[in-house]
Amino acid sequence: MSVSATRLVGLGIAVSALAVSLVACGSDNGGDSGSGSGGAKKIALLLPESKTTRYEALDRPLFTEALKAACADCQLIYSNADQDAAKQQTQAEAALTQGANVLVLDPVDGKAAAAVVSSAKAQNVPVVAYDRFIENANYYVSFENEAVGKLQAQTLVDDLKAAGKTSGNLAMINGAPTDPNAADFKKGAHSVLDSSGFKIAAEFDTPDWSPDKAQAWMEGQLSAIKNGLVGVYAANDGTAGGAIAALKGGGVTPLPPVTGQDSELAAIQRIVAGDQAMTIYKAVKPQAEAAAKGAVALANGGKPESTTEKSGVPSTILDPVAVTKANIKDTVVKDNIYKVSDICTAAFAAACTAAGLTAN
Repeated sequence: MSVSATRLVGLGIAVSALAVSLVACGSDNGGDSGSGSGGAKKIALLLPESKTTRYEALDRPLFTEALKAACADCQLIYSNADQDAAKQQTQAEAALTQGANVLVLDPVDGKAAAAVVSSAKAQNVPVVAYDRFIENANYYVSFENEAVGKLQAQTLVDDLKAAGKTSGNLAMINGAPTDPNAADFKKGAHSVLDSSGFKIAAEFDTPDWSPDKAQAWMEGQLSAIKNGLVGVYAANDGTAGGAIAALKGGGVTPLPPVTGQDSELAAIQRIVAGDQAMTIYKAVKPQAEAAAKGAVALANGGKPESTTEKSGVPSTILDPVAVTKANIKDTVVKDNIYKVSDICTAAFAAACTAAGLTAN
């Protein structure tokens, strides 16, 4: 599941160095894998956008590392579509032209990606649907997406009830209508919120997961719902950041609890500061590892290990975790996504101390 936000730092400088030698950066023409040697398998990783900071800072380097571990002589063709479905299709076609043996595709538009799958299969190239589901893919790796929405919504409701609130207005900021995961997050959230006793007073599907569009929409709603607003469901950290900026700009105090997803550094810092109530931690490392191992198996004519099926596609589905101020150290810090020093910069030092978030 965003921003022109603070980029995640300090995650595997060694991994980034590895990526330089293993990966040729994607460009508008779909990237360049470099010249291969002796029939080495080529795996294309096609990511959807960079507004969500996880893709460049986590998924890309962790997949690169996992691919090297699973197949030392495999080559990686890498591209990022910058939220442009047509560009992603061009990048996929370029990867196929370069001789990709497998496409690992996180689609900008799940429906449009069906054409990529058809084109790849026509050339006997299997497709791994990464993070977002694609019909007729050969393998799917993601998280339980409805569970993400349920977990976000339940954490919000529990927060409100712990504060003594049993009714009031909610604003609901969903993800991109072109993202199949966004529909699952929304469905899961509604399954909790619709029977919670709180009223969804306004709801928005955010084009491109754009924080700016989420902020503009929230600003436009404040005059109508500001007085009775008790909480904001935001589908990811980018839209959460946009909503929080709108609330602060509109003079809403105290801030109502706001949800999020992706555990971006800026979101973790907002949680420490009390501006955001929670985020969802989806451990990218096991996801990237499963995708890389699955891609290598498919490239060699085998079958990936899977835990279940989704719409007939063999799948590995992982569990999301809610991150609040109380468990930052036991989640993203414990898993070395961030160091305490990354989170507790000078601007957040006092808040970190108050939250008991200090280096060992």
